[in-house]
Amino acid sequence: MSGKRVFLYVQHLLGIGHLKRAVTLARALAACGFEVTLASGGFEVPGLVAPGVRTVQLPPTAAVDAHFKVLVDEAGKPIDEPWKRRRREALLAAWQAADPHALLIELFPFGRRQMRFELLPLLEAAGSAARRPVIVSSARDVLGGGQRDPARQDEMLALFDRYFDHLLVHGDPEFIAFDRTFRHVQRIAGRLHYTGYVVESVASTGHDRRAGADEVIVSAGGGAVGRRLLETAVRARPLTALRERTWRLLAGANAAAAEYEALAALAGKFGDGRVIVERVRADFTRLLENCLLSVSQVGYNTIMETLQAGARAVAVPWAGGAETEQTLRAQLLAERGLIEMVEESALAPETLAAAIDRAALRPRRTGHAIDLGGAQRSAALLAQWTAELAW
Repeated sequence: MSGKRVFLYVQHLLGIGHLKRAVTLARALAACGFEVTLASGGFEVPGLVAPGVRTVQLPPTAAVDAHFKVLVDEAGKPIDEPWKRRRREALLAAWQAADPHALLIELFPFGRRQMRFELLPLLEAAGSAARRPVIVSSARDVLGGGQRDPARQDEMLALFDRYFDHLLVHGDPEFIAFDRTFRHVQRIAGRLHYTGYVVESVASTGHDRRAGADEVIVSAGGGAVGRRLLETAVRARPLTALRERTWRLLAGANAAAAEYEALAALAGKFGDGRVIVERVRADFTRLLENCLLSVSQVGYNTIMETLQAGARAVAVPWAGGAETEQTLRAQLLAERGLIEMVEESALAPETLAAAIDRAALRPRRTGHAIDLGGAQRSAALLAQWTAELAW
């Protein structure tokens, strides 16, 4: 596959899950021999890089809240038409410089409608190029609540039919089929390819192989919406059978400074010296592999890394805004007996402590009940499709 080029576009707006998944894909593509350009439109996340991958940082934007209706620039100002023009020009320039055999766009047209101002011109340029690349959409297992409106799904289908050759669904149909949240699956059945879940492998170099051993790991993904879970965990700890263990809280890269400081103060007050507060850990997957128990939300990346590690787990799905994605995923995992679930609406120190004690009594799992080979399978499919090009 040496010499084939892939241009991968990703836009994260609130958390960092979309970027993390894209970086994992980029690493797998590079390992498969592709020359990869990763164009990222969100704010830079320190430490989240893909060695051997060319990264293009576009002028960044982010959503101000979980409704995703207002996007702001580096100065915190709402993006305007001049900003959109600069951003569109930067993206098209990066695309032209890459001259790729494959264009891989994360989520669109199944989300990221806010970015149509740059993605439609990019798709037009790719579709009309003299050396037309394979054009692929990359979507997670579940569409969010706001993406399930019938009219919006009709629009998704029309855009997919117009511009895309293939859809990679990064999930396992034996666990969650895409038609659970997208009603037009039969219309695109020949172009839809399940890959399995895209999961970062356990880091085996540069980290303590015993990191996190016998600890309770409480994490909040990127940290944009995890404050309540983390604070509740601190208050739940004295009520659990694991109160004598070390509890490690990971607040996330996006947690506001004031929230992080308040969490550290709360841990100091109620932690009895057994609660450690950090923002992020580069060896997070190693912590999961070694921990006594994991407490987290049910974002795609975190929960699949937890399953990969075989960790005992308590999950509290985030249900802010119009989001239903995490709740659906958590319910199905709980039905399979893979996690203990606490609804966000029921989250309190007492309910969380009870779930933690139930999870602690479970045997640690071995083997994978869900297909977690999505990164490698995605790379193999792109290798197959680009090999079929005439140029």
